[in-house]
Amino acid sequence: MKSLTQHDKALFNWVFNLTNNRDCRWIKWISKTGDGHLYLVLGVMLWWLEPKNGALFLYSGLLAYMLEIPVYLSLKNSLKRERPCLHMSEFRAHIVPSDKFSLPSGHTAAAFLMASLLAYFYPSLSVLAYVWACCIGGSRVLLGVHYPSDILAGALLGMTIFGISLVIF
Repeated sequence: MKSLTQHDKALFNWVFNLTNNRDCRWIKWISKTGDGHLYLVLGVMLWWLEPKNGALFLYSGLLAYMLEIPVYLSLKNSLKRERPCLHMSEFRAHIVPSDKFSLPSGHTAAAFLMASLLAYFYPSLSVLAYVWACCIGGSRVLLGVHYPSDILAGALLGMTIFGISLVIF
């Protein structure tokens, strides 16, 4: 486990150093698209504009996020892994994180949940949705608030919640 943590930190340092002394506005923008507001707007727009699957997409999404959020918060608050910007001395992230724990990445979990919903209801958007979700996850490492394993755990959480929500709902 120690070796895995060392590799995770080494990969984090390598990725984060790609943004040293660089303008990170576009990375911050990508990250912001995963804050959650876009998901609701997208769901309401599809409900309004696309009668065939829009309502089912919105309701499925709302129920899936009602499941994802408490699971994510329970994991994050029980695992209590400190963010890289808090754990490493002489380090400053490009953004101020909303809390002090990093595992799993909530932005990534929510993005992969949304990508999975989009891929299920609108298969032609699958590649675009998953590329966007990967960009959100990557942006969190580039901004210095998550380790790569946090992103992997978030992606797995989002896709797992999607799978569970298909069975339940």
